[in-house]
Amino acid sequence: MNRLRKTISLRNLTMPLVLAVIWVSFSIANHQFLSSRNLSMLMIEMAVTATLAVGMLLVILPGHIDLSAGSGVGMIGGIASVLIFRLGWSAPPSLLASFALAVLLWAGMATLIVQCRVQAFIITLGGLLLFKGCFWLIIQSSTVPVASGGETNLYSLLTTYYFSPSVGLLCLPVIIAGMVLIKLRDRRIRSRAGLHVEDAEISTLKMFIAAQVLFLVVLVCNQYRGVPLAFAILCVVALMVHVLVKHTPIGRYLYAIGGNEEAALACGVPVRQVVVLAFSLMGGIVAITGFMQTAYAGASTTTVGELMELDAIAACVIGGASLKGGRGTVLGTLFGALVMASLLNGMTLLAAAPAIKLITRGLVLVLAVLIDVKLREE
Repeated sequence: MNRLRKTISLRNLTMPLVLAVIWVSFSIANHQFLSSRNLSMLMIEMAVTATLAVGMLLVILPGHIDLSAGSGVGMIGGIASVLIFRLGWSAPPSLLASFALAVLLWAGMATLIVQCRVQAFIITLGGLLLFKGCFWLIIQSSTVPVASGGETNLYSLLTTYYFSPSVGLLCLPVIIAGMVLIKLRDRRIRSRAGLHVEDAEISTLKMFIAAQVLFLVVLVCNQYRGVPLAFAILCVVALMVHVLVKHTPIGRYLYAIGGNEEAALACGVPVRQVVVLAFSLMGGIVAITGFMQTAYAGASTTTVGELMELDAIAACVIGGASLKGGRGTVLGTLFGALVMASLLNGMTLLAAAPAIKLITRGLVLVLAVLIDVKLREE
């Protein structure tokens, strides 16, 4: 156990160093990488990847995987686009109907997994192919532009709207106060239960660093146009998932199932219901990601969502999640998503060939899995 903690601590130190190397390398290759405009674009790109990765974490914690997420992103975004821009529906009911469909589809896959006791790998692989084919049929293998003007702006605004600089500065103290209250509540509950409580000095230092990071993010965003709406959506989703996995019985069940499903079942954990709930939440997050990714692309095309499930899995593992389940945090997942988004953003800025992007993503995914295997060996 001490060796495991030592290895995890070592990674906690090396991963920020890796990110720093990535940022320094790209900034040397192209000075525009650290410009306020590009960093704002990076935040939008990260928001899309990280939102899906946070949902993937919910599935990975109980020891499952979702290979259909990328295809689902394209399909759900495509359904909403067709409803709005081809069938003439207004944006709110179109997005709501697409969201509900995603939740039902993922709940259905989870039901097959737990009822028939089939590997999630197989079911979601089938979902990948099924959703991809349905997506192409829905958009008729063509391009459905996310048009602007009138009520349809609601869709495109997901990745083009920015909060004014004053709004970001006013919301910052509220967010920090909420973080402090959640932390104090967690310490109080752990203390009453007789569990280990982190030193007050370390907790204070962590909160101070988090507050400084948030202030820096808002400051950088305000240098361009303000905090992007997409980033705000990510913060809301990440906060909700963090509260779920760290401060509710459902979160404890997710970790318990991933640690030892048979032991969790013997202790009275409703394994089937929890897994179905995790996949259902994943479906809702896939829908949100689909809306943002389609809006960011400016159109629903056959390539929207392609390989995004791999980026999400890599972000989770880079952030400390175990593919065997039972380990992972929202904060670590966000960090992993930042690494992936930084690589893609930097390569795009340098006009790297699509082949190079694919090779890099593949290498990062392999490296992430090797890190996971190394931690388990320790």
